[in-house]
Amino acid sequence: MPDQSKLFAGKKGVIMGVANERSLASGVASFLSAQGAELAFSHLPDKDGRDRNEKRVRQVTDGLNTKLVAPCDVSSNDDIVGFFNKVGEAFGSIDFFVHSVAFAPVEDIRCQTVAASRAGFLTAMDISVYSFIATARAASELMTNGGSMVTMTYFGAEKVLAGYNMMGVCKAALEASVRYIAHDLGPKNIRVNALSAGPVKTLAASAVGDFSSMLGMNAAIAPLGRNVTNDDVGRSTAMLLSDWASSVTGETLHVDCGYNIMGSPGHALERLGKK
Repeated sequence: MPDQSKLFAGKKGVIMGVANERSLASGVASFLSAQGAELAFSHLPDKDGRDRNEKRVRQVTDGLNTKLVAPCDVSSNDDIVGFFNKVGEAFGSIDFFVHSVAFAPVEDIRCQTVAASRAGFLTAMDISVYSFIATARAASELMTNGGSMVTMTYFGAEKVLAGYNMMGVCKAALEASVRYIAHDLGPKNIRVNALSAGPVKTLAASAVGDFSSMLGMNAAIAPLGRNVTNDDVGRSTAMLLSDWASSVTGETLHVDCGYNIMGSPGHALERLGKK
């Protein structure tokens, strides 16, 4: 019998994008599990027979309320269909879906956007944007009683952040996709939102320019004077997925200690000890 005192008691859902314990998706998974949710996870297929990707995901998920861990290459329509068929077999129906997937070739992120290759652009848009469209479609078919979806974005979708480059273009397209999919799925009582987290030291962040400097500057400028944590992201994502946000759809929620509201350095000069 589910513990009805927990926010996600009796709820079932899918999380895609756990790479290791520092992933944003890991913070989301930990909070949802603690609140009673039953979870299914994907991992990149292991093509060399060494199961390294699966093992990394299981290091995060084994202590949670995990019902399924299965491979899925989001660049393959067949893989997506196969994965969600397994989810359907495990759960029947689902209540929520979290998409935390993005990728671009390193050489196409670290160069100027104007210098990015056509092949790199197509790969980045496919994995970072179309994967959400395709997986949202598959997930929606299992949301027979309505549900909620959240994908992960970043402020580089709205403003130029040096070093984010082509991924900012992808995130802008992702946020537009959220709005259109929210319109498409609204009649099915399915809500679709994006969460724009402040910088967190993840595996994906290692591809971005001088990330340590970005963390320091973000904390100095943000009104709260700090950076966000995986726990912050987990709690806020859970809020969007829960009935507490039952009338919220098509939105991008900024969870960045207020950084996005600033049009000047704010307290940064005094915090950095400058006059």
